[in-house]
Amino acid sequence: MWTYVEIDTCARPLPFYLAAEEWVASRLERLTCGGPAFFMWQVAPTVIVGRNQLMDSEVDMDYCRRAGIAVWRRKSGGGAVYADLDNVMMSYVARNAPGSDVPTTFSRYTAAVAAMLRSLGIAEAEAGGRNDVLIGTNKVSGNAFYHTSRCSVVHGTMLVAADVATMARALTPPPGKLRSKGVASVPARVTTLRRHLPGLTVGEFIAHARRTLCGGRVARLTAADVAEIGEIMQEYLRPEFLTGRNPRATAARHARVEGVGEFDIAVEMNHGVIADVRLAGDFFVLGDIDAEIVGRLRGRPLEPEALALALTGVDVSRVIHGLTTPRLIALLTAADI
Repeated sequence: MWTYVEIDTCARPLPFYLAAEEWVASRLERLTCGGPAFFMWQVAPTVIVGRNQLMDSEVDMDYCRRAGIAVWRRKSGGGAVYADLDNVMMSYVARNAPGSDVPTTFSRYTAAVAAMLRSLGIAEAEAGGRNDVLIGTNKVSGNAFYHTSRCSVVHGTMLVAADVATMARALTPPPGKLRSKGVASVPARVTTLRRHLPGLTVGEFIAHARRTLCGGRVARLTAADVAEIGEIMQEYLRPEFLTGRNPRATAARHARVEGVGEFDIAVEMNHGVIADVRLAGDFFVLGDIDAEIVGRLRGRPLEPEALALALTGVDVSRVIHGLTTPRLIALLTAADI
């Protein structure tokens, strides 16, 4: 059974709740005696982009400014999502088990959430894809993942209802990403709980999820705890974190690697060698891309043999989940993948 962490559910900007995940991860033993922690929260209309995404290619920033939609960046990979008060955000924090990996962590969490939905009366709910919970063939919950030093954090959405028109205007994913899933637009890919359980309220869903997943196990925060979370939140507010790092590029491309994700690749060359590399997209990051990959590529010619030599001894899949060294080299050199 998980422990429910009681946090203000609908009163703060999104970065507070992302900071709360980090705070819970650093104090998991005290809060839960080492077991998993779980909490739910809501935000006013907000777009959340993944750690490695190019914001301007995923989000209609002009529309969001006009509509009063906040845009924030999270530390996990994955794609951009839209949330509002008809959407429940869910956070799950668990200690890293020996030998655990991303698929295992995701599957444990999404299987539990799907079972919770079935107990609510939605018989078709099941875990699907690499990080989704589906009702039939449509997504009702999408999730992303990142590591801290001792814990794994999974967070995501649950569409009780949805403002599909606003979602479609705010999110502007590359068309190839949607084609790869066999659909033509953002709204066509999602469903809501209310389509299957008319009349279900957000409060009823939250109560059922909490009761089913956590029983009566509760951890309550003090004012001092909330103040500490507020200090962590400041990192998410820094302009350089929000905008990301976008170096000038002399070569750029977009590609999709099946089972890994979307990539926007920008390579800056200087006198025939690599000066910098930007890897953005909705893939899942397990390590430090700059230190473990980009740092090795700087100063090398943009040639397959030179890149393979630079990456000797690097297990790329332990930095970007599911990506191999040959596929990375193909991405950088614009070869077929």
